[in-house]
Amino acid sequence: MPLCGCFSQLFGGTSPPPKNADSSSSNHAPNSAYTTQPGQANWANNPSQPPPPPIGRGTTKNQETYIALYDYEARMPDDLQFKEGERFTVIDKSQPDWWYAKSLNTNREGYVPSNYVALEDSPEKEGWFFGKIPRTEAERRLLNMPNDQGTYLVRESEKEPGSYALTMLDFNAERGKFVRHYKIKNNPSGGFGIFPQRDFASLQELIGYYTAHDEGLSCRLLRPCNLAEKPTLPFAKDVWEIARDSLTFDKKLGAGAFGDVFKGMWNGTIEVAIKTLKPGTMSPEAFLEEATIMKTLRHDNLVSLYAVVSDEPICIVTELMAHGSLLSYLRNEGQSTYYRDHLYMIIQIACGMEYIEQRNFIHRDVRAANVLVGVGQICKVADFGLSRLIEDDLYQAREGAKFPVKWTAPESFTYNRFTIKSDVWSFGVLMVEIVTKGKAPYPGMTNQEVVQQLQTGYRMPQPRGCHDELYRIMQRCWQDKDTDRPSFAELRNIFDGLTSGRQGYEDVPPPM
Repeated sequence: MPLCGCFSQLFGGTSPPPKNADSSSSNHAPNSAYTTQPGQANWANNPSQPPPPPIGRGTTKNQETYIALYDYEARMPDDLQFKEGERFTVIDKSQPDWWYAKSLNTNREGYVPSNYVALEDSPEKEGWFFGKIPRTEAERRLLNMPNDQGTYLVRESEKEPGSYALTMLDFNAERGKFVRHYKIKNNPSGGFGIFPQRDFASLQELIGYYTAHDEGLSCRLLRPCNLAEKPTLPFAKDVWEIARDSLTFDKKLGAGAFGDVFKGMWNGTIEVAIKTLKPGTMSPEAFLEEATIMKTLRHDNLVSLYAVVSDEPICIVTELMAHGSLLSYLRNEGQSTYYRDHLYMIIQIACGMEYIEQRNFIHRDVRAANVLVGVGQICKVADFGLSRLIEDDLYQAREGAKFPVKWTAPESFTYNRFTIKSDVWSFGVLMVEIVTKGKAPYPGMTNQEVVQQLQTGYRMPQPRGCHDELYRIMQRCWQDKDTDRPSFAELRNIFDGLTSGRQGYEDVPPPM
């Protein structure tokens, strides 16, 4: 690859790299800060009175009955506190995360988190129903927890909307623990079935039958797979820019080149992670515009951005992940992880990056330090898009710099060109971090040596203990021409194939 003038500055220049428009922009103004509606202050002092209904919203017709899946303790004056099993009618669904509802148990009204309730007669209320999770995520949950043979869950089909699959943990002496997938067919009569000779009116009836009978299945269904934890509560309603004094900083979790990360509380009620950026790190105006876009990116494998303090020092408020950064996790608890754990970590990150790819966004700093880990080895990509806003002169690909040279694609440190395919290169290096349980890439080499060697076609050798199929994927991520590298969608499909001995669903022949 020819070297341009940009490369001559990598190990001596001090001017910052030029900004490039590598992500979309938005003309939408951020939401206003949370304000109490008329009458709510009185409700806060007299909780026996229900809060006022949303202004301009009336009761909808033909309301369906919902049931609470978990307990919820009110965090804001207009929230509706409830217990598991409580029944509701939903009055307004205009906000996707927070619905305005009326309790049929107490007759009180208020906002409820939409992911804590489900239609009373739907499968969503069942402990075995896990919704629209990917096949690989279903396997991870069954295999990474101390589950027994016959543990199961039901999920929506990714490829056939409106269809379902039964995913079950099995065991034999030859294979040990493994996962079977049974496609639940939608029958013309409107019922459900796994095998042609038996039809059920509902998913509940189907699960009830196979809990009592192993007819056609490899074994009888034993018990539902446990959730690792309750779903993450959505952040407060209509909150975006917040006041600094609404945050408390309880515990320092880590420090980086451009700021520190704390465990804290917002408004005394919501546990959060707070990243503080050193003054001068980036323009508050540019940050606020970018953060407004970032807030719209929502996926199970992306860290949720909750709110910001936009005046310096800038604060970024996000969901709190139990185990901190993936890099720290790998170097500590992760020392006892093995191939299957590593594969599912990689798949989750690929899923998050596929979502970013689909929305024409670019991360620019994909590495283990920017992935966070929750309960049950849930991995979520963090800090997407922030690196392009950094104004620090040292954030360049040169020796002694803060720039992550060893994760950066050649075209990025040579021509300052960042694309989703340069993120794919970085993802290949992140895979090395995972399979080596947190060791630094290119061991023994300086940043300058890495840049020089990559220009000659050098690539990291296969790490010790790394499976051949994973190393072949790394090599594809490190193709010299970015157009020869796979997309994240293609990577996700490749990893899906690695998690199972056979492709697609396992349709067991009906018993003779």
